Amino acid sequence: MEKEKQQLLEMGFSDDLASQALSATAGNSNSILSATEWILTHQQPPASKINHHYQPQSQLRNQQEEQPLAERMRPQTITQIVGQDHLSIIRSAIASARLPSLILWGPPGTGKTSIARAIVNSCSSSSYRFVSLSAVTAGVKDVRDVVDEARKRKRNSIKGTITRTVLFVDEVHRFNKSQLDSFLPVIEDGSIVFIGATTENPSFHLITPLLSRCTVLTLNPLQPDHVATILTRAADDPDKGLAHSLGRGSVQVSREVIEYLSHHCDGDARVALNALEIAAVSAAARLDISDHSAFTVLLDDAKEALQSKHLSYDKDGEQHYNLISALHKSMRGSDADASIYWLARMLEAGEQPLYIARRLIQFSSEDVGLADPTALTQAVSCYQACHFLGMPECSINLAQCVIYLARAPKSVAVYKALQAARKSVRDSAGQNEGVPLHLRNAPTKLMKELGYAKGYIYPPDNPSFQSYLPASLQGSKFLDWPDG
Repeated sequence: MEKEKQQLLEMGFSDDLASQALSATAGNSNSILSATEWILTHQQPPASKINHHYQPQSQLRNQQEEQPLAERMRPQTITQIVGQDHLSIIRSAIASARLPSLILWGPPGTGKTSIARAIVNSCSSSSYRFVSLSAVTAGVKDVRDVVDEARKRKRNSIKGTITRTVLFVDEVHRFNKSQLDSFLPVIEDGSIVFIGATTENPSFHLITPLLSRCTVLTLNPLQPDHVATILTRAADDPDKGLAHSLGRGSVQVSREVIEYLSHHCDGDARVALNALEIAAVSAAARLDISDHSAFTVLLDDAKEALQSKHLSYDKDGEQHYNLISALHKSMRGSDADASIYWLARMLEAGEQPLYIARRLIQFSSEDVGLADPTALTQAVSCYQACHFLGMPECSINLAQCVIYLARAPKSVAVYKALQAARKSVRDSAGQNEGVPLHLRNAPTKLMKELGYAKGYIYPPDNPSFQSYLPASLQGSKFLDWPDG
């Protein structure tokens, strides 16, 4: 009885509630499961943003009825993870039962949450307790509660009981600095194993002390053959797959559907699974199948479910900057075909045309410059056209400007001249000379008496040489460009 009571206390139930449950369910073969279900039936637990790993079987069954296909098909162990074979460090950690703190960085739908759960499920040791938080909904109090409970468990550890907490934080980049700081001491003293998931570059969105305590693992976008494997599992699984979604015994999925979805989900397994489930439901409705007879999901059902090719893009994230960088470098390399491709990628993903136009103006001076001074006029006109027309009409204006800039002769002389002049100013910080007297304006009698403008030669009347630089910079050359 004491052992069962201790397990209930570790689940977070109070001492009184645990005693009542064990008394009410005395004599049942599975006392822990029966006692837990009694508590959930007779005592409504408070709402919490913390998702604990343990749940009674009846509750799991009820939840599974409502879960989408993508959630039901999550891998349960690390061996079921598809498409991330390069993460050998995880398998080594599981084999040694010593889990490191991790940051899982990758695009949506690559398995970050699944990997975190599968790590704990794959551990042969029962000393790990899994707790999940979402940085979207969790606050400082939620973080503090988890940290306090983790410390208490470590401090009051009993042999054979769960002593360490694996804390999984989804969308961890959304936490502010103070929230991230709160994890540092408990990671360091071993109270928790921290696993954070993020779609954003950790170097920019997470604090350096946290990165120094964690191993950053990069997850690759899933390849079509990986997605096809996941879709085939969902189609063939009689318990959690498509048959479960429709409440019928047999659902066939044509090979064309698997291939189409795997090539049009942009490496996001969640998108592919959601589309497959929608396609199956639509097919059943279209065929008006009310009994349990078998039917086949066809390519047209998949196309209707997906509507258009999914594009991975975040207007404020790394992918946004990766694509504009690709466009800029393609124009700099005078590759018009690559340039128009990257422009199309950005437009199809919904990028704002004025943002692209502003970058084209920058490019026209930085990379074309004096080699074709009219490039700046072209880019400014493109911006005005985008402002006047908007999408989708202005896409052709952007395309014309991108191709013009890609084909234009290139010169970085203006850019280098500015950089050299600015370096000269910085190197002379605090000792920059005043403007030579002959270059100063003299609007008053006093200023004339002080020598302002004295000796200045008006070039239109007398084009003879005169110096325009301070004395210490006489003869300096910033612009490398042929005269005339």
